[in-house]
Amino acid sequence: MDTIYHLALQADWERTISSMATYYPPTYEQDGFTHGTLNPDRLLAVANHFYQHSQGDWVCLAMTKAGLAATGVEVKFEPAANVGHQDGTLDPTESELFPHLYGGIAPSAVHGIYPVVRTSEGQFLHIEMP
Repeated sequence: MDTIYHLALQADWERTISSMATYYPPTYEQDGFTHGTLNPDRLLAVANHFYQHSQGDWVCLAMTKAGLAATGVEVKFEPAANVGHQDGTLDPTESELFPHLYGGIAPSAVHGIYPVVRTSEGQFLHIEMP
């Protein structure tokens, strides 16, 4: 099973669950898709690059391409892309393709929700996965 991972602010995800809605990240309209990765360790570098100064707790959402497809989301593997107005390329020599989710994340597509551990200064340290 190829798991796709996405980081979300815990408060945003909890709001999605309580309203029985579909989650869209804050930059969805601008980016045109939801960012993801197949490598959860990669999320830490991304989080420290883009979100280290953010406030609040974060969670890592785990889903599969099949689970997303069942909710109408198309997954395309594409080069790194900007996140909002910020350059999305962490390594200029990078040739890795990332799963871009063309749609939001329905709670029914998520098979795992894992807390993300940060320092008091905001550095992302690790994802608490079994």
